Order: sequence, then C-alpha cells, then structure tokens
Amino acid sequence: MSDYISDHTSGVADPTGATPLPWTVAALDADIVRAIEAIVMVATEPVPTEQLAQLLEQPLAVVQQLCSGLADAYSEAGHGFQFVQVAGGWRYQSHPELSPYVERFLLDGQRARMSGAALETLAIVAYKQPISRAQVASIRGVDPDGVLRTLAARGYVTQVAIDPGPGQAALFGTTPQFLEKLGLNSLSDLPALAEFVPAAEVVEALEYGLRAPGADPKQLRANTPTLPGAEPGPE
Repeated sequence: MSDYISDHTSGVADPTGATPLPWTVAALDADIVRAIEAIVMVATEPVPTEQLAQLLEQPLAVVQQLCSGLADAYSEAGHGFQFVQVAGGWRYQSHPELSPYVERFLLDGQRARMSGAALETLAIVAYKQPISRAQVASIRGVDPDGVLRTLAARGYVTQVAIDPGPGQAALFGTTPQFLEKLGLNSLSDLPALAEFVPAAEVVEALEYGLRAPGADPKQLRANTPTLPGAEPGPE
C-alpha cells in the first residue's frame, strides 16, 4: 500500500476535528503498513487499533488513519475480501457480494445449522442482556438450559454477571465471537427490534383471520398478548 502512503502527505487529521496532528502519513515507512497487514492476517480474532498501535509503537491516530485507508484501498481495488472493523478490532473477511460462493463452500456438508430454538434464545440474550435463565424461560415459555449450554459451547453466549437479588442467578450475555460472526463492531449495531414488529393493522388482520366462528371478540382480545408497538384495535 505504498501508493496510499505517498498519496496522503497533508497530515493525519485529528479525530476531534481540530488542527491536523504533527505526524504525516507520508513520513511513515511502508513497513508499518505491511506490518499491519501481516499482524491482522495471522490473527485469529479482530485486532484492536490500540493493540496495533502498541505493537508498532505508533500514535493511535496514525494507526487508525492507516487502517481506514487500507480498508478504503481494498474496497476501491475490488478484491474478493475486505479489511473491516468488527467486534472492536480489524480483520480480513470475504466480500458480502460473494457470500453465496463462500456459503456453498462452508456449508457443503461441513457445518450444522443452528436450530430455531437456538436462534430464538440467542436473539433474546442479545437484545435483553444481561439476562437470567428464568427470564429467558418466561419469554420463550420453555426451559432454556439445554439451548444455553449449546450456545455457550459454540462461544456465542457466556455468563457475564451474577444477579445481586435473591437466589443470585447467573446472568448471560453475548461474546465478542458473536459480534465477529455477525460482522458487527458493537451491540449498538444490532438492528432495532421495531423493524421486525408487525404494524397495528397487520396484528388486527391476524386477530380477525384466526378468530373462530361465533367467538367473542372481547374474550379473544383478552387472551391475545399485545405485541410491542401494536395499538389496541377497535372494539
């Protein structure tokens, strides 16, 4: 990426938007960029910018600028892989546009899919963490112990705290591996639940469509849980 270095001679911008920092990217040896590539290439997990700065003995702002530049350079070159920041660090990953080919390679009898129960439990933990087994059970309506053990064995959830209340229940949360698998940099990147909640008119249509002939609408509504974001329908 020596071309990238030579093209950026105006200095590294201060992340706060203030005056440019005194270091210039052009002044850095190309070996620094090559070192970033080499470290991230052999890493088994995303490498934080802070760790790269310590290993390379360079200012944090400089390393962040170089990593962002590398990501842009790879993207512009049209490679089948990307240099991206996920789970708080940098890694190489295949380009999303080529996922059908990668999935065909990985899923060709080599990896079991997660069950619906596991996906449901993982979603509950991701959005409600920290959460106890009893709280998961109250949402799903079934005992989650077996599913939680499976998710923990796969490295997607782990015990993150102890409830200080009566019983001191174990509280579960997601792991950095969960973020890495989904390609997320932090939990704040999870899509909002509101995007998946049916509109009020859809809920109303489902209610009337599933109603048995002669059923009392008020009794049916009383026995039907209200979805988040759904307004009660007319009597």
